[in-house]
Amino acid sequence: MLELNHISTLKLGITAGGQLAKMLVLAASNWDIKTYVMDADPSCPAAGQCTKFIQGSHTDYDSVYNFGQQVDIITYEIESINVEALKRLKAEGKIILPDPEILETIQDKGLQKQFFSRFDIPTAAYQLFRDKAAILAAIEQSTIKFPFVQKIRKGGYDGRGVVIVNNQAETSKLIDAPSVVENKISINKEISVISARNAEGQLSHFPVVEMEFNPEANLVEMLICPAELEPEVAEEAYKLADKLISSWKMVGLLAVELFVDKNNKVWVNEVAPRPHNSGHHTIESVVTSQFEQLLRAILGLPLGSAQLKMPAIMLNLLGEPGFEGPAQYEGLREAMRIEGVKVHLYGKKITKSFRKMGHLTVLASTREEAINKANQVKNLIKIIA
Repeated sequence: MLELNHISTLKLGITAGGQLAKMLVLAASNWDIKTYVMDADPSCPAAGQCTKFIQGSHTDYDSVYNFGQQVDIITYEIESINVEALKRLKAEGKIILPDPEILETIQDKGLQKQFFSRFDIPTAAYQLFRDKAAILAAIEQSTIKFPFVQKIRKGGYDGRGVVIVNNQAETSKLIDAPSVVENKISINKEISVISARNAEGQLSHFPVVEMEFNPEANLVEMLICPAELEPEVAEEAYKLADKLISSWKMVGLLAVELFVDKNNKVWVNEVAPRPHNSGHHTIESVVTSQFEQLLRAILGLPLGSAQLKMPAIMLNLLGEPGFEGPAQYEGLREAMRIEGVKVHLYGKKITKSFRKMGHLTVLASTREEAINKANQVKNLIKIIA
């Protein structure tokens, strides 16, 4: 257990330095915690905010191991970290939360699925394949039925590494990599729950949110909180999220993405052991933000209230299609004229098509009013080069 009497001398290490790290650094600054960030890019979003920036790759063994020697506790904002270096640091007594063994499972979508099966977590029926040729052979043998979803086992994020195959003509889209192939569920809504757990086993979860995806980029474009769900559906989502984080005995945050099908059955899609895009609205709309909650969990503190203060919409600010270069922001002034609009820019210098450059939180006294405001503002801001 960390000694918190001198919290202002604590050195918190964060691997890597994207927007999640930046927002975690800002939360940690409220408690005067010293934040060390490692990233390969010296102009990453967190570099200008942290106490100390260290350049290095989160996938390189030596970089991760040497970084760990400089801090008291390590957490992370991305899954694709060199887990062998983390396991060695843990064996030498370094505090790493969430635990590296949990990260190792979640890094691999195949191992994730097997974990779900072991603990009777409802998830789409799946098969594991070593490459594209094996998937094509299974199609020929009719052991895979259309439509299906291919997910590469490692390295996919923000919709990358996911292919929906509806018929034989679309098999040309298949990725040649070790993959999970799962049945395509008839989805009514996509939702998310973020659960937190501290070392004493205290649990808390944030209100369930609805997610709307950009059909071209296959990443979250807008989320709505509170979600509009039957009470028993929301309760099932909370139970599944809490069961997962408890089954892993995880200390930290677990973001759980779920499907609600046409029959109101809830299915787990996948999980992330860190702050998540579906929790950004909590900075303004919940008593305790997801970033403060992570700090509370990993520092052995009581978890904070996850009560919703007011309805909120989160809009991702994505780079405009067809633009790449130094980022220029259009429409900020017009967006800020609308009451309840909060702007977060991540500080990424270069914009690209559909790159996450920031987000807006839109607050209102009712869910319907928040949605109306979000519809006003979502087309105002454009990020071009």
